[in-house]
Amino acid sequence: MAHLLGGEALRLEHPTRVVFDSLTLGVDEGDRIGVVGRNGDGKSSLLGLLSGRQTPDAGRVTRRGGVRVGVLDQADGLDPQATVGHSVVGETDEHVWAGDPKVRDVIAGLVADIAWDARVGDLSGGQRRRVALAGVLVGDWDVLLLDEPTNHLDVEGIAWLAGHLKTRWAANDGALLVVTHDRWFLDEVCTTTWEVHDRIVEPFEGGYAAYVLQRVERDRQAASAEAKRQNLMTKELAWLRRGAPARTSKPKFRIEAANALIADVPPPRDRVQLSRLATARLGKDVVDLLDVSVSFGEKDVLRDVEWRIAPGERTGILGANGSGKSTLLSLVAGLRQPTSGRVKTGSTVRIGILDQQFRELAEIAGDRVREVLARTQTTFSVDGKEMTPAQLLERLGFAREHLSARVGDLSGGQARRLHLLLVLLSEPNVLILDEPTNDLDVDMLAAMEDVLDTWPGTLIVVSHDRYFVDRVTDQQYAVLGGRLRHLPGGFEEYLRLRQDGVGASTTGSRPAPAPEPETGLSGAELRAAQKEMTSAERRLEKLSGQIATLHERMAAADPADYAGTMELDGRLKELEAEVATLEERWLELSELVA
Repeated sequence: MAHLLGGEALRLEHPTRVVFDSLTLGVDEGDRIGVVGRNGDGKSSLLGLLSGRQTPDAGRVTRRGGVRVGVLDQADGLDPQATVGHSVVGETDEHVWAGDPKVRDVIAGLVADIAWDARVGDLSGGQRRRVALAGVLVGDWDVLLLDEPTNHLDVEGIAWLAGHLKTRWAANDGALLVVTHDRWFLDEVCTTTWEVHDRIVEPFEGGYAAYVLQRVERDRQAASAEAKRQNLMTKELAWLRRGAPARTSKPKFRIEAANALIADVPPPRDRVQLSRLATARLGKDVVDLLDVSVSFGEKDVLRDVEWRIAPGERTGILGANGSGKSTLLSLVAGLRQPTSGRVKTGSTVRIGILDQQFRELAEIAGDRVREVLARTQTTFSVDGKEMTPAQLLERLGFAREHLSARVGDLSGGQARRLHLLLVLLSEPNVLILDEPTNDLDVDMLAAMEDVLDTWPGTLIVVSHDRYFVDRVTDQQYAVLGGRLRHLPGGFEEYLRLRQDGVGASTTGSRPAPAPEPETGLSGAELRAAQKEMTSAERRLEKLSGQIATLHERMAAADPADYAGTMELDGRLKELEAEVATLEERWLELSELVA
């Protein structure tokens, strides 16, 4: 594939540390690359170098002549005095952009609910983000660099963006680099994953699920000292392989290898034990919303909501921005009274809330983290072991040097993890999480999920992060048209309902991407495809054994027997080429019969 963009021997140094050293990489036509890594390891800096907005201290950035690069930064950089229309299409005449189906699709998908002549400075943060994203997507780029594009987007907006990007880069036309912590989005859009860590960028083939498998295998083979991190990611892989979100974009990531790695890994949660513990802590009554309605003036936000929350229930709440999710949480927490109906709270209920505003931390902003921990005399049970607050904080990704930092100086992700710790140490038996994944990288999301797996109580989560909600909850509800609706089909059912217009009168949200067409295979064709898949799998298993034997023969061969070694190498390449061909065919067949 043709080279579009890259870097040779790049070095980037900040006053206190080296970000990259001797980094060489390339972006080719058709690449759809997801960039992951811990916060602060250099993901945004990498995009800055490749886009030319940041100059390396050594090395050079290479770019094919005439390549056009579009960039979405985390800060939108919009002119607050400009209108929405001007920010999206600039000075382009209306008859030009209105006649372009690509531009119309972007406008309908992202900014249809925002007035075209509204001033950018009067918009909310989420609306500004969507305007900035739309302004980038309408451009004609060869390479598109997106830094956290799903921030402030709701479930429908994220699904629309994934569908748009998959369509735009469906063939070998241009390239896409995305920095995101949204693991569902990574799996849905990206065919390659770059992990930024320890001054390097390590490539992995496939989306998030494939990346987890390769990373676990890499750590196992290296027998690294990061045993805690390795075990955590093995647990993550077990959930991916066993659950509906499991997918690998290339069959060469052997299903047998994944199953071998997770053979002795238990399910992430022992639901029976957690339910027993939750009932013991809560009794039978938690919170009941009985025919509850909430109105603000003439507007009905919630109508006739009936919801009886059970002990140990783990529920995700879905809904468009402004649909009434926060109002629903306020009713459950007792922070708001209904306009009509009744909220009944059990006598033993103790509610802990992780909100978006860090209200609890604002009161202790001047204290150091170790001082805050010193005031908490309790311990926390994880996997049957008692942990001190400092140990639990370390499990949530805090380094020891961070214990001396003042609370007000913590980054967004660090503050969110400290806030979660303090909420857990208050020993609630009902935990409400409002957008808990903001500012967290994929490692820290996995760490948070790991802690929540062993938390014995009722859990209610509001989040647009599909992966997180699927991972930590057992059921989902949606606020649609002011009513609360159970979703046995989870996110897919929610998107289908929204596409059918359910709840559209109150939320004014955007349409979800159209479903992919059916394969249209006849019964005979389907059976033939399945038979060919089975045959390919048997052949792949046989080839795997032959390749292993060749490797052993090559390792035992006499170094002086050059001709014999070359013969073995030639045979090995033939077998590997056959494996690659069979795997590609297996992938095509799997997509047909899916």
